[in-house]
Amino acid sequence: MDDIKAYIAEHRERFIQELIELLKIPSISADSAFSQDIYNAAEAIKKGLSEAGCDHVEICETKGYPIIYGEKIIDPELPTVLVYGHYDVQPPDPLELWETPPFEPTIRTNELHPQGAIFARGASDDKGQVYMHVKALEFMVSKNLLPCNVKFMIEGEEEVGSESLSDFVQENHEKLANDIILISDTGMIANDIPSITTGLRGLSYVEVEVTGPNRDLHSGLYGGAVANPINILAKMIASLHDENNHITIPGFYDKVVELTDEERTAMAKAPFDLEAYKNALDIESVYGEETYSTNERNSIRPTLDVNGIWGGYTGEGAKTVIPSKAFAKISMRLVPDQDWHEITDLFSKHFAQIAPPGVRVKVNPHHGGESYVTPIDSIGYQAASKAYETTFGKVPVPKRNGGSIPIVALFEKELGSKSILMGFGLDSNAIHSPNEHFGIWNFLKGIETIPYFYKFYTEMS
Repeated sequence: MDDIKAYIAEHRERFIQELIELLKIPSISADSAFSQDIYNAAEAIKKGLSEAGCDHVEICETKGYPIIYGEKIIDPELPTVLVYGHYDVQPPDPLELWETPPFEPTIRTNELHPQGAIFARGASDDKGQVYMHVKALEFMVSKNLLPCNVKFMIEGEEEVGSESLSDFVQENHEKLANDIILISDTGMIANDIPSITTGLRGLSYVEVEVTGPNRDLHSGLYGGAVANPINILAKMIASLHDENNHITIPGFYDKVVELTDEERTAMAKAPFDLEAYKNALDIESVYGEETYSTNERNSIRPTLDVNGIWGGYTGEGAKTVIPSKAFAKISMRLVPDQDWHEITDLFSKHFAQIAPPGVRVKVNPHHGGESYVTPIDSIGYQAASKAYETTFGKVPVPKRNGGSIPIVALFEKELGSKSILMGFGLDSNAIHSPNEHFGIWNFLKGIETIPYFYKFYTEMS
């Protein structure tokens, strides 16, 4: 592996340009208007894997968007690593907050990224991190250094719940058989503080609808006499947390696994600068569940957040109406051992019960998934730790992540293998937000580090 840095330096500009071309494709899975772009992105990933050295690559059709499967089998007796990622991206809204168009990738420098960062939707989540694996494979195959078998499974529905992937995994145990699953869809603490994600929260995502009168009404003629769905929805949402920011849904915390004092003390040792955190977000104070730290609130505690709310007239100028309907999208991040189906059911029943007379409530579940924890004493984790130590010069910090990759728990259930979460992004990469970006240094560092995981995992197995 000694010549990995030289190989990256030689092909640096090509690697970056190939990623830029992939990022130009608006593969937005949540919006059917972009369905052809999803297929275009799938073809681009297939092409990349083929050129990188996979002996077999195919686009697997599903009832939804396709899954790209690729493999490089050098010896069936050697360990097999399954690489998972996704090529679909979040909607870029609100567009007016992007400094440059979301699908016109632009390289800009800033304090955190003196070598530049690529600004585009999907740069960090997850096209940039998927493409690190493609280029790492290219290096290992071109130099005849691949020490084990590699399989790729790259999907196009991660941002909308991975429904088709669930079926694909359940129906393809033999095709996907592996010893370890490698995922880069997370981040690390800082460029000088590498970390490995050891836990993911689960997710329950719902949309609620509150209906009042059978049509929009004149607020002068009917105001004060008829329930306003927006007012009602706001009150209902506000009641979902108490004065200590504790979620009020009955039974919500019944299965929450509480960390011991020793575990919380160990977790608190991870580097964290609260003032820098607030400054980066331009906020005066943090906010959340009482008696828990910021790092605990966003990783080991369940949450409930409104992701969008709308109704009535929102155009320019004034229109004095009481709307017939009001809507909100709500996500709940879950922890071990909360079951997302149970939580969705608890939410639905509670939300209907707190609705006052005069309105009707409908809860539409969207998608969800279970939480996941990776043991740090596993061979996979130790190989990943040694890989980071080799390229970063320091041992990485194990870190719980507040985000969700709903399919990971299913991987272990169906395929019987652990997942290792080797992310190279930063919390400041603005994933899911305007001006998402991925540092060029991080992109290239991932390409440098990944081959060492294969090396050490094979040696340790």
